[in-house]
Amino acid sequence: MVIITPALREDNNGNWQTAQRWRHFLAPNVRARLARAWPEGEVGRDEAMIALHARRSAASIAAWQARHGSGRLAVVLTGTDLYRDIHEDAAARHSLALAGALVVLQERGPLALPVECRAKARVIFQSATARRALPKSDRRLRALMVGHLRAEKSPETLFAAARLLADRSDILIDHIGAALDPALAQAARATMAAAPHYRWLGSQPHEATRRRIQRADVLIHTSRMEGGAHVVMEAVASGTPVLASRIEGNLGMLGDRYAGYFPWGDAGALAELVLRCRESQAWRHAGAGLLAELTAQCQQRAPLFEPVAERDAVRRLADDLLGTGPAYPA
Repeated sequence: MVIITPALREDNNGNWQTAQRWRHFLAPNVRARLARAWPEGEVGRDEAMIALHARRSAASIAAWQARHGSGRLAVVLTGTDLYRDIHEDAAARHSLALAGALVVLQERGPLALPVECRAKARVIFQSATARRALPKSDRRLRALMVGHLRAEKSPETLFAAARLLADRSDILIDHIGAALDPALAQAARATMAAAPHYRWLGSQPHEATRRRIQRADVLIHTSRMEGGAHVVMEAVASGTPVLASRIEGNLGMLGDRYAGYFPWGDAGALAELVLRCRESQAWRHAGAGLLAELTAQCQQRAPLFEPVAERDAVRRLADDLLGTGPAYPA
């Protein structure tokens, strides 16, 4: 099995984490290697392909299909694939047609596909190892956003909300993410100057980020498009509730009735939710208020993101692609 991923270890992003985790799930019964492109490396030993990203892996997908056909080819669709590229980019649309199987990462993903492609789609929720919820202080609300500074993550919404909350010394907002857009990095620095309780921490190692998620009272997720955000499932698996933009990718992760949504781009609505979380801190131990409600709703969704569920789904995909019957004991 070859897993094509536009990102490898040095990129430290969601594509890399997915590819590495899936390779681990397939071992030892299926030998899987990671590559940025195909053909590349040990081409003669590749019997099936899983390609992450319909647009960025389009050349590899086309090369594989031309040589081996579609039967052993699966394409995993990201948020930019589902909610932008397959509607605007011919190469991304062509990848949908070439694939024998399509994988989406949250339950509303199939709705974004052309009707004629939905029959070959399957949902595989990504996973995160569960971590115990850490004790929380009621003295201050600790909010955390994890997302690189790029347009798809909409950090401007967080910047504006932080300015609206600038006079609230009882609300601390930390922001982890690399400066992929110089203009957004400048805006983050300006926000730190204007809102002293907002801190942009830059890129952080994954383990350090997960510890901060555990310590946070709430995770903020402002994205404009997502295929199934890693950080959302990591927060859920850590007992940390989420305030999320009401977009399809977040609805597919947290459910239609989740109480922690705000309209995408609406900094005022986000700030209001943060304030409501702060006001409800004293009540959460009694199971009352918004924080307690969000925590309970996240706990209900947590089984979707368990590693064993993702592992079994990935192994079923490999079995189907290789066509050799189950490679793993039931």
